[in-house]
Amino acid sequence: MSTAILTGPPPAGSSLEEDLRSLGFDVRVAADVAGALAAVPATERVAVVDHRFVGHVHALRLALTDPRFPAGATEGALTVQPDARASLTRALSAVTAAGPGSGPEARAGAVPAEWGPGEAGLPGLLAAHLEADGVTVHRPDLGVLVAAVPDGGELRAKALAETEAVDDEAVRLRSAVKSRDGFFTTFCISPYSRYLARWCARRGLTPNQVTTASLLTALIAAGCAATGTRGGFVAAGALLLFSFVLDCTDGQLARYSLQYSTLGAWLDATFDRAKEYAFYAGLALGASRGGGHDDVWALALGAMVLMTCRHVVDFSFNEANHDATANTSPTAALSGRLDSVGWTVWVRRMIVLPIGERWALIAVLTALTTPRTVFYVLLIGCAFAACYTTAGRVLRSLTRKAKRTDRAAQALADLADSGPVAEAAAGSLGRTVPGRAYSAPFWALLAAACLLIGPLLTGSGGTWRAVLQAVVYAVFAGVAVAQPLKGPLDWLVPPVFRGAEYGMILGLAAQSGAPGALPAAFGLVAAVAYHHYDTVYRIRGGTGAPPHRLVRAIGGHEGRVLAVTIAAALWHGRGFTIALTVLAAAIALVVLSESIRFWVSSGAPAVHDETGEPA
Repeated sequence: MSTAILTGPPPAGSSLEEDLRSLGFDVRVAADVAGALAAVPATERVAVVDHRFVGHVHALRLALTDPRFPAGATEGALTVQPDARASLTRALSAVTAAGPGSGPEARAGAVPAEWGPGEAGLPGLLAAHLEADGVTVHRPDLGVLVAAVPDGGELRAKALAETEAVDDEAVRLRSAVKSRDGFFTTFCISPYSRYLARWCARRGLTPNQVTTASLLTALIAAGCAATGTRGGFVAAGALLLFSFVLDCTDGQLARYSLQYSTLGAWLDATFDRAKEYAFYAGLALGASRGGGHDDVWALALGAMVLMTCRHVVDFSFNEANHDATANTSPTAALSGRLDSVGWTVWVRRMIVLPIGERWALIAVLTALTTPRTVFYVLLIGCAFAACYTTAGRVLRSLTRKAKRTDRAAQALADLADSGPVAEAAAGSLGRTVPGRAYSAPFWALLAAACLLIGPLLTGSGGTWRAVLQAVVYAVFAGVAVAQPLKGPLDWLVPPVFRGAEYGMILGLAAQSGAPGALPAAFGLVAAVAYHHYDTVYRIRGGTGAPPHRLVRAIGGHEGRVLAVTIAAALWHGRGFTIALTVLAAAIALVVLSESIRFWVSSGAPAVHDETGEPA
């Protein structure tokens, strides 16, 4: 329960009390605000609202009910979460002591009538004191919504007329949609999914329930694809599109009703990948069970590797430049000028194949063609998108004079996912290598070349020579992360490591020819990729990377490379498949256990992607 304290009886005909109750507040009218505040349990959210307030219900909702912020305010209204209650009490004491009049009424926390409207009123003064006390007060952008504290009948009538002139429900529906999204999502999904979100809100459904429904729908779609029949493929395509509609709906429902949560952040951040990669597996199973008995597991694994590496490029680049100073470049300026031309915005968003365009492409091709065709088109399209985005980021990095911070360097080190072997190399050989602007990506690329060129081009995979090359990879990877990681291209280090690790697993499984090796490798890469996505979303939430004991427990990227190459050298045939399966299960168990523990804990961040960046 939440409590709203009105600073006095609202004027006759005011709907303020009813509006606050509709938002879930227990309303108390009290001139003695300090006394009323003391009576509210310390574990509850509390709001202080000027009794003269005039405005839209949604303006109050945005200011007073968003769970992501310790405090929120708009003109005439203020709210604090339990963690900021002590600051509110101090603020109220300071404001009432310094307010108009010095009699016992002011000192007791009563609201002097002389206090003016708006930001001069009690909620505005309290908000200013909270900010001075170090509390971050969220002030939502209301746009055309009205929030006012008129002083006098004429001003009140004007504010009421302005409120009546704007349909806040229409504004609420529009704001439920991301301000920046892909072409397919913006024009083909959001025009009706927002109404589905409202339908869900009015029936008490939560975003987490819709997210779970989207996952289940996608898993059923994957099961349909796994049948290998034309009817199954058609049903799979239709269900995948419906899963994407639900995927858009859950975020719109969260924004429509401000139902943000830590668990929702985790589900939203991970389920998209789980749905897409499960569908890849379903297509591969369907191809092997269909009339042609086509084995496309290598293509399915290649698509997952390419997609994950592309995301790591995005995440790594953004983290490296998150708080960089002097962060401008001619390339970025050109991009900004192109964005000012309307049609180029949509073209540039479409060619990077964001999730909407990608899932629509997969769904249509699944229904009309074969799994092999789906993967060929997907690999070509995603490879082009990856080259386009990576080239643009490289150009920006080379032409900008950004100074990267210690936080960015630490984020890149965490994204590198180095284990004990690389750490030992960094602490020994890495200290002797001088740090230069491009040292880190050079050593990372050299490490990847040593790991991949021999086994993949000369066919030495599954031999002890490949194990030796994996040792060299681990040492050079340690040298790479021993660098300061503040160079212009140092953000390439994590994606290079991801490509090397995933590519090595794919290459060894394909070369082995062991029955079931590629499906087992698919499971292993999926488990490791989940760990890497989990790391990204923890860093984005401001809580830092997973505990280092977890990284050590699963070996780090170089430890896993050594384990897989040794398994390939020791065991052949089904023995290698069993080794990959056991390793995948062990990593999945450890990673998922820690991830679930963290994301359902009180320390997890309520991270929801509002950037519209390709996913």
